[in-house]
Amino acid sequence: MEVAIIGGGAAGFFAALSVKEHYPHANLTLFEKSSKLLAKVKVSGGGRCNVTHDCRHANQLAKNYPRGEKFLKKAFSQFDVNDTISWFESRGVKLKTESDGRMFPITDDSQTIIDCLLNETRRLGVAIVKNKTILKLSPSETGIELSFDENQTRFDKAIICSGGSPKLSGFEWLTELGIHIEPPVPSLFTFNMPNEPIKSLMGLAVPNVSVNVQGTKLKQEGPLLITHWGMSGPAILKTSAWGARVLADFNYDFKIQVNWLNENSESELRAQVEVIKKDFPKRKMLNRAIAGIPSRLWDFLLTRVALRSDITWGELGSKGINKLVNVLLNDVYEVKGKTTFKEEFVTCGGVSLSHIDVKTMQSRVVPNLYYAGEVMDIDGVTGGFNFQAAWTTGFIAGKLLS
Repeated sequence: MEVAIIGGGAAGFFAALSVKEHYPHANLTLFEKSSKLLAKVKVSGGGRCNVTHDCRHANQLAKNYPRGEKFLKKAFSQFDVNDTISWFESRGVKLKTESDGRMFPITDDSQTIIDCLLNETRRLGVAIVKNKTILKLSPSETGIELSFDENQTRFDKAIICSGGSPKLSGFEWLTELGIHIEPPVPSLFTFNMPNEPIKSLMGLAVPNVSVNVQGTKLKQEGPLLITHWGMSGPAILKTSAWGARVLADFNYDFKIQVNWLNENSESELRAQVEVIKKDFPKRKMLNRAIAGIPSRLWDFLLTRVALRSDITWGELGSKGINKLVNVLLNDVYEVKGKTTFKEEFVTCGGVSLSHIDVKTMQSRVVPNLYYAGEVMDIDGVTGGFNFQAAWTTGFIAGKLLS
């Protein structure tokens, strides 16, 4: 049996290894259009590779995918987080879980994952061809024909693992076959705030905030990172993922409300302020921040609401309390634009899931054609979820079931 894998990323490699596991004697070739293999694996998690997320229940795991939740809930019954952990550990790669649930190799080095996958392809005899772009894919009566130039090469089966594309034109070679593509827009991006002075706090991380996009129901919580261009961190990235299409419709021009004390209600915060006023009446506000607010941010917020630098807690009147409560719980910032990282970009969109059999990952439109990874209309929030979708769909596709 002749099998082609199109794409040398996480899904492509896992699909190739799954094919070899289920069909040891298959002649399998993995084609990568660039000179680099496993590029996203290399840069993921700051170079540590966020392999998966320690969420062991399929229903709960699937809730982390803005696109593909129902589809993946079924797919995880065939290959889930436990299977991912077992697969890597049985090949000598031990994983660890961090406090937020993200899982990494204990080496904290993505090269560990890359070496594991490359070693397996060598051991199992997977042929890898780099710098090879597929120009055309044509179904035939007996399989799939791929055109790299003026010549065609026939395969019995083909698995498309070519990843997402920022533009619809990147899917033309599939739409020509009648395959429906959900238009791609960016997901997992940071917010640019060119006119906001909070950028002066770049590098500051706030551990637990909530972010709401004004005029929408979009609301997410988690750590927030202030950068030299605006805001990032899990709270922002999750907002961008769940709001991918809404924010694209806004042309990335909108306002967000930040609650710097995510767990505090207004009544709780007012009560806390009154306690501090009573206990520390002569203490300068600048030197006694509300619990949970980093000192640099506290200084910035006091200036933001025009509370003078030498004011004491005892001097804070009702008007000042109102301003303080409002800036801590409803701080508004203007977003104008986004930043995506080329190596790590994730797209919302791709091959419509209605065109794919979840039990096999086979196309419902073109026989003998399968999909895995981000080429499908599947994307997860940050935290290892996109890699888990790649391992799961790659494994299932590699079974080559009809």
